[in-house]
Amino acid sequence: MGSAVFVGSSVQRVTGLGFGLVAAPALVLLLGPVDGVTLANCAGVVISGIGLTTTWRRVRLRSMVPLVAAAAVTVPLGAYTARTLPEPVLLISMGVVVTAAVLFIVSGYRTGSLRGTPGALAAGAASGFLNSSAGVGGPAVSLYAINAGWTAREFLPNAQFYGLVVNLISIGAKGVPELSGSAWSLCAATMAVGLVVGHLLASRLPERRARAVLLGLALAGGLVTTLKGLLAL
Repeated sequence: MGSAVFVGSSVQRVTGLGFGLVAAPALVLLLGPVDGVTLANCAGVVISGIGLTTTWRRVRLRSMVPLVAAAAVTVPLGAYTARTLPEPVLLISMGVVVTAAVLFIVSGYRTGSLRGTPGALAAGAASGFLNSSAGVGGPAVSLYAINAGWTAREFLPNAQFYGLVVNLISIGAKGVPELSGSAWSLCAATMAVGLVVGHLLASRLPERRARAVLLGLALAGGLVTTLKGLLAL
Protein backbone atom coordinates (compact mmCIF):
# COMPACT_ATOMS: atom_id res chain seq x y z
CA MET A 1 0.00 0.00 0.00
CA GLY A 2 2.79 2.40 0.90
CA SER A 3 4.52 1.74 -2.42
CA ALA A 4 1.35 2.51 -4.39
CA VAL A 5 0.81 5.78 -2.53
CA PHE A 6 4.48 6.75 -2.91
CA VAL A 7 4.58 6.10 -6.67
CA GLY A 8 1.21 7.75 -7.28
CA SER A 9 2.18 10.84 -5.30
CA SER A 10 5.52 11.15 -7.09
CA VAL A 11 3.93 10.80 -10.51
CA GLN A 12 1.21 13.33 -9.72
CA ARG A 13 3.78 15.86 -8.50
CA VAL A 14 5.80 15.47 -11.70
CA THR A 15 2.94 15.44 -14.24
CA GLY A 16 0.13 17.29 -12.46
CA LEU A 17 -2.22 14.29 -12.59
CA GLY A 18 -2.17 10.52 -12.41
CA PHE A 19 -2.46 9.50 -8.76
CA GLY A 20 -5.73 7.69 -9.41
CA LEU A 21 -4.55 6.09 -12.64
CA VAL A 22 -1.36 4.78 -11.06
CA ALA A 23 -2.31 4.09 -7.45
CA ALA A 24 -6.03 3.25 -7.53
CA PRO A 25 -5.65 -0.15 -9.28
CA ALA A 26 -3.00 -1.22 -6.76
CA LEU A 27 -5.02 0.05 -3.79
CA VAL A 28 -8.09 -1.77 -5.07
CA LEU A 29 -6.13 -5.02 -5.36
CA LEU A 30 -4.88 -4.60 -1.78
CA LEU A 31 -7.93 -3.17 0.01
CA GLY A 32 -10.88 -4.09 -2.21
CA PRO A 33 -12.84 -1.88 -4.62
CA VAL A 34 -14.67 0.29 -2.08
CA ASP A 35 -11.90 1.06 0.44
CA GLY A 36 -9.21 1.19 -2.25
CA VAL A 37 -11.07 3.77 -4.34
CA THR A 38 -12.07 5.82 -1.29
CA LEU A 39 -8.47 5.92 -0.09
CA ALA A 40 -7.47 7.18 -3.55
CA ASN A 41 -10.14 9.89 -3.16
CA CYS A 42 -8.71 10.89 0.23
CA ALA A 43 -5.20 11.09 -1.18
CA GLY A 44 -6.51 13.14 -4.10
CA VAL A 45 -7.88 15.75 -1.68
CA VAL A 46 -4.53 16.15 0.05
CA ILE A 47 -2.40 16.22 -3.10
CA SER A 48 -4.70 18.63 -4.95
CA GLY A 49 -4.96 20.88 -1.91
CA ILE A 50 -1.19 21.08 -1.57
CA GLY A 51 -0.82 21.85 -5.28
CA LEU A 52 -3.39 24.63 -5.08
CA THR A 53 -1.43 26.53 -2.45
CA THR A 54 0.81 27.90 -5.20
CA THR A 55 -1.51 27.82 -8.24
CA TRP A 56 -4.95 28.92 -6.97
CA ARG A 57 -4.71 32.35 -8.63
CA ARG A 58 -4.77 30.69 -12.08
CA VAL A 59 -7.98 28.71 -11.49
CA ARG A 60 -10.74 29.50 -14.01
CA LEU A 61 -13.72 29.40 -11.67
CA ARG A 62 -16.21 30.15 -14.44
CA SER A 63 -14.93 27.20 -16.48
CA MET A 64 -15.01 24.95 -13.43
CA VAL A 65 -18.68 25.51 -12.62
CA PRO A 66 -20.21 23.17 -15.27
CA LEU A 67 -17.54 20.52 -14.71
CA VAL A 68 -18.02 20.43 -10.94
CA ALA A 69 -21.81 20.76 -11.10
CA ALA A 70 -22.14 17.80 -13.48
CA ALA A 71 -19.73 15.73 -11.39
CA ALA A 72 -21.70 16.44 -8.21
CA VAL A 73 -24.80 14.94 -9.85
CA THR A 74 -23.11 11.67 -10.87
CA VAL A 75 -20.87 11.08 -7.83
CA PRO A 76 -23.73 9.50 -5.79
CA LEU A 77 -24.48 7.12 -8.68
CA GLY A 78 -20.82 6.09 -8.78
CA ALA A 79 -20.81 5.54 -5.01
CA TYR A 80 -23.96 3.42 -5.25
CA THR A 81 -22.43 1.37 -8.06
CA ALA A 82 -19.28 0.72 -6.02
CA ARG A 83 -21.33 -0.49 -3.04
CA THR A 84 -23.70 -2.77 -4.92
CA LEU A 85 -21.80 -4.49 -7.73
CA PRO A 86 -20.04 -7.81 -6.94
CA GLU A 87 -16.31 -7.38 -6.33
CA PRO A 88 -15.16 -9.33 -9.44
CA VAL A 89 -17.40 -7.18 -11.66
CA LEU A 90 -16.06 -4.02 -10.02
CA LEU A 91 -12.47 -5.15 -10.56
CA ILE A 92 -13.09 -5.95 -14.22
CA SER A 93 -14.95 -2.68 -14.76
CA MET A 94 -12.24 -0.63 -13.12
CA GLY A 95 -9.47 -2.39 -15.03
CA VAL A 96 -11.26 -1.82 -18.34
CA VAL A 97 -11.92 1.84 -17.49
CA VAL A 98 -8.28 2.51 -16.57
CA THR A 99 -7.01 0.74 -19.69
CA ALA A 100 -9.45 2.60 -21.93
CA ALA A 101 -8.56 5.91 -20.28
CA VAL A 102 -4.87 5.38 -21.00
CA LEU A 103 -5.59 4.55 -24.65
CA PHE A 104 -7.81 7.63 -25.05
CA ILE A 105 -5.15 9.90 -23.54
CA VAL A 106 -2.45 8.41 -25.77
CA SER A 107 -4.64 8.95 -28.83
CA GLY A 108 -5.30 12.59 -27.93
CA TYR A 109 -8.93 11.94 -28.84
CA ARG A 110 -10.62 15.04 -30.25
CA THR A 111 -14.32 15.63 -30.83
CA GLY A 112 -16.58 18.65 -31.06
CA SER A 113 -18.86 17.13 -28.42
CA LEU A 114 -16.21 17.82 -25.75
CA ARG A 115 -16.07 21.58 -26.33
CA GLY A 116 -17.91 24.47 -24.71
CA THR A 117 -20.46 24.10 -21.92
CA PRO A 118 -22.02 20.89 -23.31
CA GLY A 119 -18.56 19.31 -23.43
CA ALA A 120 -17.81 20.42 -19.89
CA LEU A 121 -21.08 18.95 -18.64
CA ALA A 122 -20.44 15.63 -20.41
CA ALA A 123 -16.84 15.42 -19.15
CA GLY A 124 -17.84 16.39 -15.62
CA ALA A 125 -20.64 13.83 -15.49
CA ALA A 126 -18.37 11.02 -16.71
CA SER A 127 -15.56 12.11 -14.42
CA GLY A 128 -17.74 12.33 -11.31
CA PHE A 129 -19.10 8.82 -11.83
CA LEU A 130 -15.67 7.33 -12.54
CA ASN A 131 -14.02 9.19 -9.67
CA SER A 132 -16.51 7.92 -7.13
CA SER A 133 -16.75 4.36 -8.45
CA ALA A 134 -13.18 3.73 -9.67
CA GLY A 135 -11.00 6.61 -8.45
CA VAL A 136 -10.07 7.66 -12.00
CA GLY A 137 -11.97 10.85 -12.75
CA GLY A 138 -8.95 12.66 -14.20
CA PRO A 139 -8.88 11.29 -17.78
CA ALA A 140 -12.33 12.65 -18.66
CA VAL A 141 -11.30 16.14 -17.54
CA SER A 142 -7.98 15.76 -19.35
CA LEU A 143 -9.78 14.92 -22.60
CA TYR A 144 -12.03 17.96 -22.14
CA ALA A 145 -8.96 20.17 -21.63
CA ILE A 146 -7.33 18.78 -24.79
CA ASN A 147 -10.44 19.53 -26.85
CA ALA A 148 -10.84 22.96 -25.25
CA GLY A 149 -7.28 23.84 -26.26
CA TRP A 150 -5.96 24.41 -22.73
CA THR A 151 -2.20 24.66 -22.32
CA ALA A 152 -0.38 22.63 -19.65
CA ARG A 153 -0.03 25.83 -17.59
CA GLU A 154 -3.80 26.38 -17.75
CA PHE A 155 -4.67 22.75 -17.08
CA LEU A 156 -2.64 22.17 -13.91
CA PRO A 157 -4.32 24.60 -11.46
CA ASN A 158 -7.79 23.84 -12.78
CA ALA A 159 -7.24 20.09 -12.55
CA GLN A 160 -6.06 20.53 -8.96
CA PHE A 161 -9.12 22.61 -8.08
CA TYR A 162 -11.41 20.09 -9.73
CA GLY A 163 -9.67 17.18 -8.01
CA LEU A 164 -9.98 18.81 -4.59
CA VAL A 165 -13.69 19.56 -4.92
CA VAL A 166 -14.82 16.33 -6.59
CA ASN A 167 -12.79 14.09 -4.31
CA LEU A 168 -14.34 15.86 -1.31
CA ILE A 169 -17.79 15.22 -2.79
CA SER A 170 -16.88 11.57 -3.40
CA ILE A 171 -15.73 11.13 0.20
CA GLY A 172 -18.93 12.79 1.40
CA ALA A 173 -20.96 10.27 -0.58
CA LYS A 174 -19.04 7.22 0.68
CA GLY A 175 -17.32 8.15 3.93
CA VAL A 176 -13.67 7.45 4.73
CA PRO A 177 -12.20 3.93 4.53
CA GLU A 178 -11.95 1.97 7.77
CA LEU A 179 -8.18 1.61 8.09
CA SER A 180 -6.01 1.17 11.15
CA GLY A 181 -4.03 4.06 12.60
CA SER A 182 -0.81 2.50 11.37
CA ALA A 183 -2.20 2.23 7.83
CA TRP A 184 -3.17 5.91 7.83
CA SER A 185 0.27 6.83 9.16
CA LEU A 186 1.93 4.76 6.44
CA CYS A 187 -0.16 6.49 3.77
CA ALA A 188 0.65 9.94 5.13
CA ALA A 189 4.37 9.23 5.37
CA THR A 190 4.73 7.67 1.93
CA MET A 191 2.64 10.43 0.36
CA ALA A 192 4.88 13.09 1.91
CA VAL A 193 8.02 11.35 0.69
CA GLY A 194 6.48 10.80 -2.74
CA LEU A 195 5.62 14.48 -3.10
CA VAL A 196 9.16 15.50 -2.14
CA VAL A 197 10.70 13.02 -4.57
CA GLY A 198 8.31 14.15 -7.29
CA HIS A 199 9.25 17.78 -6.66
CA LEU A 200 12.94 16.91 -7.06
CA LEU A 201 12.29 14.94 -10.24
CA ALA A 202 9.98 17.55 -11.79
CA SER A 203 12.85 19.80 -12.88
CA ARG A 204 15.05 16.92 -14.09
CA LEU A 205 12.71 14.50 -15.82
CA PRO A 206 11.48 15.57 -19.27
CA GLU A 207 7.69 15.95 -19.40
CA ARG A 208 7.37 13.46 -22.27
CA ARG A 209 9.29 10.77 -20.39
CA ALA A 210 7.33 11.39 -17.19
CA ARG A 211 4.08 11.10 -19.14
CA ALA A 212 5.26 7.82 -20.68
CA VAL A 213 6.04 6.42 -17.21
CA LEU A 214 2.62 7.51 -15.92
CA LEU A 215 0.75 5.89 -18.79
CA GLY A 216 2.84 2.72 -18.67
CA LEU A 217 2.21 2.21 -14.96
CA ALA A 218 -1.49 2.98 -15.36
CA LEU A 219 -1.85 0.54 -18.26
CA ALA A 220 -0.12 -2.23 -16.30
CA GLY A 221 -2.36 -1.60 -13.30
CA GLY A 222 -5.49 -1.64 -15.44
CA LEU A 223 -4.58 -4.94 -17.08
CA VAL A 224 -3.66 -6.63 -13.78
CA THR A 225 -6.89 -5.45 -12.15
CA THR A 226 -8.94 -6.77 -15.06
CA LEU A 227 -7.15 -10.12 -14.88
CA LYS A 228 -7.78 -10.45 -11.14
CA GLY A 229 -11.47 -9.72 -11.66
CA LEU A 230 -11.71 -12.34 -14.40
CA LEU A 231 -9.98 -14.93 -12.25
CA ALA A 232 -12.36 -14.19 -9.36
CA LEU A 233 -15.51 -14.84 -11.42
